[in-house]
Amino acid sequence: ADTGKALLFSPIIGFVLAAVVLLLMKALIKMPALFDSPKGNTPPPWPVRALLVLTCTGVSFAHGSNDGQKGMGLIMLILIGIAPVAFALNLGTGADTLQRIEASAISIQAALAPAGSPVVTEDVARKALTAFLKKKQVDASTVPALAQINSDVVSGLKGVNNLADVQSEKRRDLRLDLYLVTETLNNLNKADKLPAGLDKVAVSKYTGDIKSVTTFIPVWVKVAVALALGLGTMIGWKRIVVTVGEKIGKAHLTYGQGASAELVAFATIEAADMLGLPVSTTHILSSGIAGTMVANKSGVQGDTIRNVLLAWVLTLPVCVLLGATTFAASLLLVFRVFGLH
Repeated sequence: ADTGKALLFSPIIGFVLAAVVLLLMKALIKMPALFDSPKGNTPPPWPVRALLVLTCTGVSFAHGSNDGQKGMGLIMLILIGIAPVAFALNLGTGADTLQRIEASAISIQAALAPAGSPVVTEDVARKALTAFLKKKQVDASTVPALAQINSDVVSGLKGVNNLADVQSEKRRDLRLDLYLVTETLNNLNKADKLPAGLDKVAVSKYTGDIKSVTTFIPVWVKVAVALALGLGTMIGWKRIVVTVGEKIGKAHLTYGQGASAELVAFATIEAADMLGLPVSTTHILSSGIAGTMVANKSGVQGDTIRNVLLAWVLTLPVCVLLGATTFAASLLLVFRVFGLH
Protein backbone atom coordinates (compact mmCIF):
# COMPACT_ATOMS: atom_id res chain seq x y z
CA ALA A 1 0.00 0.00 0.00
CA ASP A 2 2.79 2.44 0.92
CA THR A 3 4.61 1.62 -2.33
CA GLY A 4 1.50 2.30 -4.40
CA LYS A 5 0.82 5.57 -2.60
CA ALA A 6 4.41 6.72 -3.10
CA LEU A 7 4.30 6.01 -6.84
CA LEU A 8 0.88 7.70 -7.15
CA PHE A 9 1.41 10.84 -5.09
CA SER A 10 5.10 11.63 -5.79
CA PRO A 11 4.41 13.04 -9.30
CA ILE A 12 1.61 15.20 -7.87
CA ILE A 13 3.97 16.47 -5.19
CA GLY A 14 6.59 17.19 -7.85
CA PHE A 15 4.07 19.12 -9.96
CA VAL A 16 2.85 21.36 -7.14
CA LEU A 17 6.19 22.00 -5.43
CA ALA A 18 8.04 22.78 -8.67
CA ALA A 19 5.41 25.39 -9.54
CA VAL A 20 5.70 26.93 -6.08
CA VAL A 21 9.51 26.98 -6.21
CA LEU A 22 9.51 28.69 -9.61
CA LEU A 23 7.14 31.40 -8.39
CA LEU A 24 9.33 31.95 -5.31
CA MET A 25 12.46 32.18 -7.49
CA LYS A 26 10.80 34.80 -9.68
CA ALA A 27 9.81 36.80 -6.62
CA LEU A 28 13.16 36.58 -4.84
CA ILE A 29 15.84 36.34 -7.55
CA LYS A 30 16.15 39.37 -9.80
CA MET A 31 18.16 37.83 -12.61
CA PRO A 32 16.40 38.01 -16.02
CA ALA A 33 18.84 35.54 -17.61
CA LEU A 34 17.68 32.83 -15.19
CA PHE A 35 14.18 32.96 -16.65
CA ASP A 36 15.22 32.97 -20.32
CA SER A 37 15.25 29.89 -22.52
CA PRO A 38 18.55 28.78 -24.16
CA LYS A 39 19.50 30.69 -27.30
CA GLY A 40 21.12 28.34 -29.81
CA ASN A 41 24.47 27.06 -28.61
CA THR A 42 25.16 30.11 -26.45
CA PRO A 43 26.02 28.95 -22.92
CA PRO A 44 24.15 30.50 -19.98
CA PRO A 45 25.86 33.08 -17.74
CA TRP A 46 28.21 31.47 -15.21
CA PRO A 47 25.92 32.04 -12.14
CA VAL A 48 23.08 30.27 -13.97
CA ARG A 49 25.42 27.53 -15.12
CA ALA A 50 26.67 27.01 -11.55
CA LEU A 51 23.08 26.71 -10.31
CA LEU A 52 22.21 24.17 -13.02
CA VAL A 53 25.32 22.11 -12.30
CA LEU A 54 24.37 22.07 -8.62
CA THR A 55 20.73 21.03 -9.22
CA CYS A 56 21.71 18.47 -11.89
CA THR A 57 24.23 16.95 -9.49
CA GLY A 58 21.52 16.71 -6.84
CA VAL A 59 19.14 14.90 -9.20
CA SER A 60 21.91 12.53 -10.30
CA PHE A 61 22.76 11.72 -6.69
CA ALA A 62 19.10 11.18 -5.78
CA HIS A 63 18.53 9.10 -8.91
CA GLY A 64 21.40 6.82 -7.97
CA SER A 65 20.33 6.56 -4.34
CA ASN A 66 16.80 5.53 -5.38
CA ASP A 67 17.05 3.61 -8.65
CA GLY A 68 20.45 2.28 -7.65
CA GLN A 69 18.91 0.57 -4.62
CA LYS A 70 16.47 -1.26 -6.87
CA GLY A 71 19.26 -2.59 -9.08
CA MET A 72 21.42 -3.61 -6.14
CA GLY A 73 18.46 -5.29 -4.47
CA LEU A 74 17.66 -7.35 -7.56
CA ILE A 75 21.28 -8.39 -8.01
CA MET A 76 21.52 -9.46 -4.36
CA LEU A 77 18.31 -11.49 -4.64
CA ILE A 78 19.77 -13.31 -7.63
CA LEU A 79 23.13 -13.87 -5.92
CA ILE A 80 21.51 -15.16 -2.73
CA GLY A 81 19.26 -17.44 -4.80
CA ILE A 82 21.98 -19.00 -6.93
CA ALA A 83 24.90 -18.85 -4.48
CA PRO A 84 23.51 -18.80 -0.93
CA VAL A 85 26.73 -20.20 0.53
CA ALA A 86 28.65 -17.09 -0.51
CA PHE A 87 25.99 -14.37 -0.25
CA ALA A 88 23.34 -15.48 2.28
CA LEU A 89 25.39 -13.91 5.08
CA ASN A 90 27.96 -11.15 5.22
CA LEU A 91 31.10 -13.23 5.60
CA GLY A 92 33.08 -10.09 6.37
CA THR A 93 31.25 -9.52 9.67
CA GLY A 94 33.73 -8.99 12.52
CA ALA A 95 34.02 -11.24 15.55
CA ASP A 96 32.99 -8.39 17.88
CA THR A 97 29.70 -7.93 16.02
CA LEU A 98 28.96 -11.66 16.12
CA GLN A 99 29.70 -11.81 19.83
CA ARG A 100 27.46 -8.80 20.42
CA ILE A 101 24.60 -10.43 18.48
CA GLU A 102 25.02 -13.67 20.43
CA ALA A 103 25.01 -11.83 23.77
CA SER A 104 21.90 -9.85 22.79
CA ALA A 105 20.15 -12.99 21.60
CA ILE A 106 20.82 -14.71 24.92
CA SER A 107 19.58 -11.68 26.87
CA ILE A 108 16.41 -11.36 24.79
CA GLN A 109 15.79 -15.10 24.98
CA ALA A 110 15.32 -14.83 28.75
CA ALA A 111 12.40 -12.44 28.21
CA LEU A 112 10.92 -14.41 25.32
CA ALA A 113 10.95 -17.80 27.05
CA PRO A 114 10.63 -17.53 30.84
CA ALA A 115 10.26 -20.73 32.84
CA GLY A 116 7.10 -22.64 31.99
CA SER A 117 6.64 -21.08 28.53
CA PRO A 118 5.11 -23.29 25.80
CA VAL A 119 7.60 -24.89 23.43
CA VAL A 120 7.02 -25.34 19.69
CA THR A 121 8.98 -27.19 17.04
CA GLU A 122 11.25 -25.38 14.59
CA ASP A 123 9.01 -26.03 11.56
CA VAL A 124 5.88 -24.87 13.39
CA ALA A 125 7.72 -21.79 14.64
CA ARG A 126 8.85 -20.78 11.16
CA LYS A 127 5.34 -21.20 9.76
CA ALA A 128 3.87 -19.17 12.62
CA LEU A 129 6.29 -16.27 12.15
CA THR A 130 5.85 -16.33 8.36
CA ALA A 131 2.07 -16.08 8.88
CA PHE A 132 2.56 -13.25 11.37
CA LEU A 133 4.71 -11.26 8.94
CA LYS A 134 2.06 -11.64 6.24
CA LYS A 135 -0.97 -10.69 8.34
CA LYS A 136 0.68 -8.59 11.06
CA GLN A 137 -1.67 -10.14 13.62
CA VAL A 138 -0.27 -11.29 16.97
CA ASP A 139 -1.75 -14.53 18.33
CA ALA A 140 -0.91 -17.07 21.02
CA SER A 141 1.73 -18.74 18.83
CA THR A 142 3.73 -15.62 17.91
CA VAL A 143 5.93 -15.19 20.99
CA PRO A 144 6.62 -18.94 21.53
CA ALA A 145 7.56 -19.21 17.85
CA LEU A 146 9.82 -16.17 18.14
CA ALA A 147 11.45 -17.69 21.21
CA GLN A 148 12.13 -20.93 19.34
CA ILE A 149 13.70 -19.24 16.32
CA ASN A 150 15.71 -16.88 18.53
CA SER A 151 16.95 -19.94 20.40
CA ASP A 152 18.10 -21.36 17.05
CA VAL A 153 20.01 -18.10 16.44
CA VAL A 154 21.74 -18.50 19.82
CA SER A 155 22.70 -22.06 18.92
CA GLY A 156 23.79 -21.13 15.42
CA LEU A 157 26.12 -18.35 16.60
CA LYS A 158 27.49 -20.07 19.69
CA GLY A 159 31.28 -19.81 19.62
CA VAL A 160 31.29 -18.46 16.04
CA ASN A 161 33.85 -15.72 15.40
CA ASN A 162 33.84 -16.00 11.62
CA LEU A 163 30.73 -16.76 9.55
CA ALA A 164 32.92 -18.53 7.01
CA ASP A 165 33.34 -21.23 9.65
CA VAL A 166 29.60 -21.97 9.64
CA GLN A 167 28.87 -25.09 7.61
CA SER A 168 27.69 -24.26 4.11
CA GLU A 169 24.41 -26.14 4.42
CA LYS A 170 23.57 -24.26 7.64
CA ARG A 171 24.09 -20.73 6.33
CA ARG A 172 20.74 -20.56 4.53
CA ASP A 173 18.89 -21.70 7.68
CA LEU A 174 20.81 -19.22 9.82
CA ARG A 175 19.94 -16.38 7.45
CA LEU A 176 16.27 -17.36 7.51
CA ASP A 177 16.27 -17.48 11.31
CA LEU A 178 17.97 -14.09 11.55
CA TYR A 179 15.48 -12.61 9.09
CA LEU A 180 12.45 -13.99 10.93
CA VAL A 181 13.71 -12.74 14.29
CA THR A 182 14.55 -9.28 12.97
CA GLU A 183 11.31 -8.69 11.09
CA THR A 184 9.13 -10.10 13.86
CA LEU A 185 10.78 -7.99 16.55
CA ASN A 186 10.61 -4.86 14.36
CA ASN A 187 6.90 -5.37 13.68
CA LEU A 188 6.14 -6.05 17.33
CA ASN A 189 8.14 -2.97 18.29
CA LYS A 190 6.26 -0.75 15.82
CA ALA A 191 2.92 -2.09 17.05
CA ASP A 192 4.01 -1.60 20.67
CA LYS A 193 3.38 -5.29 21.35
CA LEU A 194 6.78 -6.44 22.54
CA PRO A 195 6.65 -9.05 25.32
CA ALA A 196 7.02 -7.72 28.85
CA GLY A 197 10.65 -7.48 29.86
CA LEU A 198 11.96 -6.51 26.44
CA ASP A 199 13.54 -3.07 26.16
CA LYS A 200 12.83 -1.22 22.91
CA VAL A 201 16.32 0.25 22.72
CA ALA A 202 17.95 -3.15 23.26
CA VAL A 203 15.68 -4.69 20.62
CA SER A 204 16.57 -1.95 18.12
CA LYS A 205 20.30 -2.48 18.69
CA TYR A 206 19.89 -6.24 18.34
CA THR A 207 17.96 -6.04 15.07
CA GLY A 208 20.36 -3.40 13.77
CA ASP A 209 23.34 -5.69 14.38
CA ILE A 210 21.55 -8.58 12.69
CA LYS A 211 20.77 -6.48 9.62
CA SER A 212 24.48 -5.78 9.17
CA VAL A 213 24.85 -9.55 8.71
CA THR A 214 21.85 -10.20 6.45
CA THR A 215 21.32 -6.89 4.65
CA PHE A 216 24.60 -6.11 2.94
CA ILE A 217 25.82 -5.28 -0.54
CA PRO A 218 29.36 -6.04 -1.76
CA VAL A 219 31.30 -3.05 -3.08
CA TRP A 220 31.58 -4.58 -6.57
CA VAL A 221 27.76 -4.72 -6.83
CA LYS A 222 27.52 -1.01 -5.94
CA VAL A 223 30.17 -0.13 -8.52
CA ALA A 224 28.51 -2.24 -11.22
CA VAL A 225 25.10 -0.62 -10.67
CA ALA A 226 26.61 2.89 -10.57
CA LEU A 227 28.41 2.25 -13.86
CA ALA A 228 25.24 0.84 -15.45
CA LEU A 229 23.22 3.91 -14.44
CA GLY A 230 25.96 6.27 -15.59
CA LEU A 231 26.45 4.56 -18.95
CA GLY A 232 22.70 4.35 -19.51
CA THR A 233 22.36 8.09 -18.92
CA MET A 234 25.30 8.84 -21.22
CA ILE A 235 23.82 6.77 -24.03
CA GLY A 236 20.13 7.65 -23.78
CA TRP A 237 20.20 11.22 -22.47
CA LYS A 238 19.31 13.06 -25.67
CA ARG A 239 15.83 11.62 -26.17
CA ILE A 240 14.89 12.31 -22.57
CA VAL A 241 16.32 15.85 -22.63
CA VAL A 242 14.45 16.72 -25.83
CA THR A 243 11.16 15.38 -24.44
CA VAL A 244 11.54 17.13 -21.09
CA GLY A 245 12.91 20.40 -22.47
CA GLU A 246 10.81 20.87 -25.60
CA LYS A 247 7.77 18.60 -25.69
CA ILE A 248 6.11 18.97 -22.28
CA GLY A 249 5.42 22.69 -22.48
CA LYS A 250 4.29 24.82 -25.39
CA ALA A 251 7.32 27.06 -24.83
CA HIS A 252 10.96 26.00 -24.49
CA LEU A 253 12.10 25.22 -20.96
CA THR A 254 13.86 28.12 -19.24
CA TYR A 255 16.87 27.79 -16.95
CA GLY A 256 14.78 28.71 -13.91
CA GLN A 257 12.15 26.11 -14.74
CA GLY A 258 14.78 23.42 -15.11
CA ALA A 259 16.45 24.38 -11.84
CA SER A 260 13.10 24.43 -9.99
CA ALA A 261 12.05 21.01 -11.26
CA GLU A 262 15.47 19.51 -10.51
CA LEU A 263 15.59 20.97 -7.01
CA VAL A 264 12.14 19.55 -6.21
CA ALA A 265 13.01 16.18 -7.78
CA PHE A 266 16.14 15.97 -5.63
CA ALA A 267 14.29 16.86 -2.42
CA THR A 268 11.33 14.54 -3.13
CA ILE A 269 13.47 11.53 -4.02
CA GLU A 270 15.74 12.02 -1.02
CA ALA A 271 12.70 12.25 1.27
CA ALA A 272 11.38 9.02 -0.24
CA ASP A 273 14.78 7.37 0.34
CA MET A 274 14.71 8.32 4.01
CA LEU A 275 11.22 6.84 4.33
CA GLY A 276 12.21 3.70 2.42
CA LEU A 277 9.71 4.32 -0.39
CA PRO A 278 10.36 3.66 -4.09
CA VAL A 279 9.58 6.49 -6.50
CA SER A 280 10.31 7.23 -10.15
CA THR A 281 12.87 9.92 -10.97
CA THR A 282 11.41 10.35 -14.46
CA HIS A 283 7.85 10.72 -13.17
CA ILE A 284 8.76 13.33 -10.57
CA LEU A 285 11.01 15.35 -12.87
CA SER A 286 8.49 15.31 -15.76
CA SER A 287 5.70 16.35 -13.40
CA GLY A 288 7.90 19.10 -12.02
CA ILE A 289 8.53 20.44 -15.53
CA ALA A 290 4.79 20.43 -16.24
CA GLY A 291 4.20 22.27 -12.95
CA THR A 292 6.67 25.00 -13.90
CA MET A 293 5.04 25.34 -17.32
CA VAL A 294 1.68 25.95 -15.66
CA ALA A 295 3.19 28.38 -13.15
CA ASN A 296 4.96 30.20 -15.97
CA LYS A 297 1.71 30.34 -17.97
CA SER A 298 3.50 28.65 -20.85
CA GLY A 299 0.91 25.90 -21.24
CA VAL A 300 1.50 22.20 -21.75
CA GLN A 301 1.32 20.00 -24.84
CA GLY A 302 -1.69 17.72 -24.49
CA ASP A 303 -0.30 14.90 -26.65
CA THR A 304 2.91 14.61 -24.64
CA ILE A 305 1.12 14.75 -21.29
CA ARG A 306 -1.33 12.08 -22.46
CA ASN A 307 1.49 9.80 -23.60
CA VAL A 308 3.37 10.32 -20.33
CA LEU A 309 0.26 9.55 -18.27
CA LEU A 310 -0.45 6.43 -20.32
CA ALA A 311 3.12 5.28 -19.78
CA TRP A 312 2.77 5.82 -16.02
CA VAL A 313 -0.56 3.97 -15.86
CA LEU A 314 0.48 1.05 -18.07
CA THR A 315 4.05 0.49 -16.87
CA LEU A 316 3.20 -1.17 -13.54
CA PRO A 317 0.50 -3.63 -14.71
CA VAL A 318 2.43 -4.53 -17.86
CA CYS A 319 5.58 -5.24 -15.85
CA VAL A 320 3.56 -7.32 -13.36
CA LEU A 321 2.01 -9.32 -16.20
CA LEU A 322 5.33 -9.83 -18.01
CA GLY A 323 7.08 -10.82 -14.78
CA ALA A 324 4.38 -13.32 -13.84
CA THR A 325 4.30 -14.78 -17.36
CA THR A 326 8.08 -15.10 -17.55
CA PHE A 327 8.26 -16.70 -14.11
CA ALA A 328 5.48 -19.18 -14.93
CA ALA A 329 7.10 -20.08 -18.26
CA SER A 330 10.48 -20.57 -16.57
CA LEU A 331 8.96 -22.85 -13.92
CA LEU A 332 7.16 -24.88 -16.59
CA LEU A 333 10.40 -25.23 -18.56
CA VAL A 334 12.35 -26.36 -15.48
CA PHE A 335 9.66 -28.88 -14.56
CA ARG A 336 9.63 -30.36 -18.03
CA VAL A 337 13.41 -30.48 -18.43
CA PHE A 338 13.98 -32.14 -15.06
CA GLY A 339 10.78 -34.20 -15.03
CA LEU A 340 9.43 -32.54 -11.89
CA HIS A 341 5.77 -32.48 -10.88
